[in-house]
Amino acid sequence: MTMRARYRPTRRDFLTMSAATAGSLSIPARLAFANTPFGEKVHGLSAFGDLNYGPDYSHFNYVDPDAPKGGTFSFLPPYWFYNQNVQTFNTLNTFILRGDSPPRMEICFDKLMVRALDEPDAIYCHLAEWVEASQDRNTWRFGIRPEARFHDGTPVTAHDAAFSMMILKKEGHPNIATLLREVSEAEAISDDVLEVRFSGNQSAQAILAAATTEVLSKTYYENNDFTAGNLNIPLSSGPYRPGRFEPGSFIEFARVDDYWARDLPTMVGTNNFDTIRIEFFIERQAGFEAFKKGAVLFREEFTSKTWATEYGFPAVSSGRVIKRTFPEEKNPRLQAWALNQRRSKFKDRRVREAVNLCFDFEWTNSKIFYDAYTRAQSLFESSDYIATGLPDAAELALLEPVRDMVPESAFGEAVLQPVTDGSGRDRVLLRKAVQLLQDAGWERSGTVMVKDGETLSLEVLIRSPVFERLLAGFVENMRRIGIDASIRLVDPVQFQARLDVFDFDMVGFALSWTATPTEESLKSLFSPQYAAIDGSNNYPGVEAEVYDILLANVGKAETREDLVTAMRVLDRVLRARLDWIPNWYSATHRVAYWDMFGFVDPKPDYQWPVEALWWFDEEKAKAIGKA
Repeated sequence: MTMRARYRPTRRDFLTMSAATAGSLSIPARLAFANTPFGEKVHGLSAFGDLNYGPDYSHFNYVDPDAPKGGTFSFLPPYWFYNQNVQTFNTLNTFILRGDSPPRMEICFDKLMVRALDEPDAIYCHLAEWVEASQDRNTWRFGIRPEARFHDGTPVTAHDAAFSMMILKKEGHPNIATLLREVSEAEAISDDVLEVRFSGNQSAQAILAAATTEVLSKTYYENNDFTAGNLNIPLSSGPYRPGRFEPGSFIEFARVDDYWARDLPTMVGTNNFDTIRIEFFIERQAGFEAFKKGAVLFREEFTSKTWATEYGFPAVSSGRVIKRTFPEEKNPRLQAWALNQRRSKFKDRRVREAVNLCFDFEWTNSKIFYDAYTRAQSLFESSDYIATGLPDAAELALLEPVRDMVPESAFGEAVLQPVTDGSGRDRVLLRKAVQLLQDAGWERSGTVMVKDGETLSLEVLIRSPVFERLLAGFVENMRRIGIDASIRLVDPVQFQARLDVFDFDMVGFALSWTATPTEESLKSLFSPQYAAIDGSNNYPGVEAEVYDILLANVGKAETREDLVTAMRVLDRVLRARLDWIPNWYSATHRVAYWDMFGFVDPKPDYQWPVEALWWFDEEKAKAIGKA
């Protein structure tokens, strides 16, 4: 048998390999990343605009480059990724579907490029020293910094980056694999040059996600099963590594003193704490009590009753604990309920609308939320992607081709959520809900609705007792119209396991995208391709093909104006179909912290990783007796 050496394209080939076929590609070479000249090594990428930071920038504007290092930051993470769980953990492998890992495991790993938190879509070279695009933007090269090192002192190479991208695509958590779906191949051209080739079907912004996935050690995973859900500490190269931990109780991340990238402009002024400690509590009240005692030092409060009535303890009164609000990021945010359409009773939009009519937001906001929230109308709150009024000409141009696939209401005024009389049991809306169920073929039999011998039952799955009080009125209204509704509280591990395999009737979910959502990042929630993929975020099990068409419009956006139009059309259809039921949102972060930290104010607009941006202030800590 004759063995053939694999062809490795030269730099000349790289610069010209796509010129002959550029005209046939779905992504226009002249417009996608138009400000990124092909064949030139650049320090950053931005999909639609110029970069705020030039090649010689020294640090990001939202950090203090002279921030001191030291101290401990103990907190309850307000957000998390992948298979992470804020109530418990049983594995340190955060990149797979299996198991529950602690939040912030990702801070142990470096990326080729990192996001600037004060720009909507800009990323800057980190592990990569430079990035270079082919003419058709289907192929990208990254030069790996020669000084990059794993924590054991071995170099980070292009082989590690190539291995990482391909194994994460093949065996990674679905939320990661989705972003890499159109990566055809990642290959080490040499030890220090990585080439990433896309299929040609990717969105124009797909490189933003691919370049910001974590880089793993190829050698480590050649000797350790990537899919194993165990507590082994993986080899990594980031600013922190796991230190002490007790599963289900706490984990500490220790700052790496000799971190190879500490002086890069992407890292200057960040990662200031010697120790980042995360505490785990099954019940929110226990976490609050730990904060009051000073065992937890930073807390974002998501329970409005607690915020309104329970922050009068002595440390707040004396000024040792600061209670304040910070503005939310300018990113699209979803907070909604998913009714599982894998169960036939919820496939009919009229049933979903009837359920929605049972939620009295006005009463809940007044009696339960202390008027702390606003009713969500869109799945993209806090962004420019919210549809309003009638569709304009640009929106109609995208809607007309799918007219036969969407409700007629998508062509009218953007659908709004019902407004109740605030009584907790709006009879007008409940009568309308009953009529909708009857129109859908359900008939009253005693106290419940029945169709073809099946009772219309609905179980709301929750992971914390705090939601029982919040949902009680909602559930009671569903019972009034004949839905056999109930609440099922399960432990955190069971909750996540049931979500992963879609074993629920109804569940609440919250998520935030970057300010420039990509087709790939939206697919996990809305594409029918992901309805049957365990671990995806398509919790409603939507199988409507129209979403793939609408998401393709997002992927083809050549300007920010195009992206806004495509997203607003998606928003119109989502609201008309009611596959997700928007519930509520807040425009601010409600935060309390022990007054022993420094930070740059105002915060960045597009992400707020407090543990990476703040620092320990020794003088403040002494003043409140916490030094």
